[in-house]
Amino acid sequence: MRYQFIQSLVGRFPVVALCRVFQVAKSGYYAWRKRKPCPRQQENAVIVVRIREIFALSRGTYGSPRILRELWAQGVACGKHRVAKLMRRAGIRAVSPCRFVVTTDSKHASPVAENLLDRDFSAQKANVKWASDITYLRTGEGWLYLAVVLDLFSRRVVGWCMQASLERSLVLDALQSALGQRPPQAGLIHHSDRGSQYASADFQAALEAAEIACSMSRRGNCYDNATVESFFGTLKQELANRCHFATRQQARQEVFEYIEVWYNRQRRHSSLGYVSPVEFERRALQSSASA
Repeated sequence: MRYQFIQSLVGRFPVVALCRVFQVAKSGYYAWRKRKPCPRQQENAVIVVRIREIFALSRGTYGSPRILRELWAQGVACGKHRVAKLMRRAGIRAVSPCRFVVTTDSKHASPVAENLLDRDFSAQKANVKWASDITYLRTGEGWLYLAVVLDLFSRRVVGWCMQASLERSLVLDALQSALGQRPPQAGLIHHSDRGSQYASADFQAALEAAEIACSMSRRGNCYDNATVESFFGTLKQELANRCHFATRQQARQEVFEYIEVWYNRQRRHSSLGYVSPVEFERRALQSSASA
């Protein structure tokens, strides 16, 4: 350990002085440097390279559990404690999670729906339960608002829309985006907060036309829509809080790439057994076809 510590300080202090301070012979230090690393050390060096590559591709967001799954997917045999230790030694640390922000205007006279979801965020198949909400992103040109529709079966973002205002067209376009990707099945529940956009006559008419049951959170209770709030927290943590969007157009491009390229198709979700939403749906379809 003393030789390793001396090696880390070489270049900042003379080797002779370091050896004297740590009470080791200079010849012993140089002999240690000439030794070939043992097989375990060589394996660790290769794994650390892989870890750095995966960490970079994850935008610096993966901790040891997700990196471990990615290593396994690449055929690298290692355990969780080994990966965690190597990450600590290499100073590789994922960004810390942040709290989600709730932005709901429920002070309106429009009718509100019963909470059909009742915090049951599980689903046995796709297109049974959708959840929606709105968040905002800061840009150099002002706020940009994002509305999303998540399928609770796979946590996949199946519809979304961005615009510079909170007009109800924001949530209507997000819903139409979801309907364009996957036609609703009988009994589909759409859950949201009781904000004015979702309670509007236009939005309720769109749900009724598609024969979708409407569900709304209780007043002031963000945990009734926790899955979408969690997605927004992840989006802010992994993208918005780490970038400066000079323009709304730049934010649109970055969010598009984040949702469609990274989040839906590549990001490993712990709640899905560390696979992406698209992969989770693919496996479910494959399993049902073979049953």
